[in-house]
Amino acid sequence: MNCMKLLGQKPMARDFHRQTAELQGRIAILNRFTTPGIPVTEPVL
Repeated sequence: MNCMKLLGQKPMARDFHRQTAELQGRIAILNRFTTPGIPVTEPVL
C-alpha cells in the first residue's frame, strides 16, 4: 500500500469507475517496475 501512495495520495477521479481504472493503471505501472527485480527460480536436479 505504501508503494501505491508513492504514485499519489488519493485518486484524482471522482467517478467510481474512473477511480478503479486509475488504480488499475497504477498497479500496472508498479508491476512493470517490479518485474525485472523478481528472481526466476529453477529446480536443480
